[in-house]
Amino acid sequence: MSKLSSSQGRHQDWLKLPHCEAGNRIGVFGGSFNPPHSGHKMVADTVLKRLGLDQVWWFVTPGNPLKSHSELAPLEMRLHLTSALSNHPRMKVTAYEKVLGTPYTAKTLQALRSRNPSVRFVWVMGADNLAGFHHWQDWRGILGTVPVAVVDRPGASLSVLSSPMAKAYEKYRLPEEDAGLLPDMDPPVWTFLHTPLDQTSSTELRRKR
Repeated sequence: MSKLSSSQGRHQDWLKLPHCEAGNRIGVFGGSFNPPHSGHKMVADTVLKRLGLDQVWWFVTPGNPLKSHSELAPLEMRLHLTSALSNHPRMKVTAYEKVLGTPYTAKTLQALRSRNPSVRFVWVMGADNLAGFHHWQDWRGILGTVPVAVVDRPGASLSVLSSPMAKAYEKYRLPEEDAGLLPDMDPPVWTFLHTPLDQTSSTELRRKR
């Protein structure tokens, strides 16, 4: 098989949902990954271990609706880079949002739940997104659809106390020591996971590039 046809075949695979089984506990880790970096990998590693997940699906979005796309690398390039970085048998990379035709997490999660009603999905995000989470489209709908795991990122620890989402859903926060229960709980429920901090950021990598 030529390199071109191999690349095209892989791109088609990225447009599909990864395989899963009934009862699987799956973390959905979405982002632009522009570019992906070691901080993203730490988030994925953390939830895979601490939540006892069967898989982590890296959802590489066509583009964040809250961010400028002027520096956004082509989707296929970001998919290749994310696949190389994740490099774990229980981590899968997909661009399924392109098939769905939506950049909005709430709609993506609703689609996942409807297609796989027997799978336990968890939305995964770095804490650097927590401060602005209330600006996401239908952010309350996200919290009502699946459990949410927030993983610490540099400079974001205080957001767990001060962000509108954290304040509004304070009574639904699961203690960190019980995080392994999160995937099997009914929403709304969320937890905040502390972890060693990786200072790498996509913004800084793009600036250096």
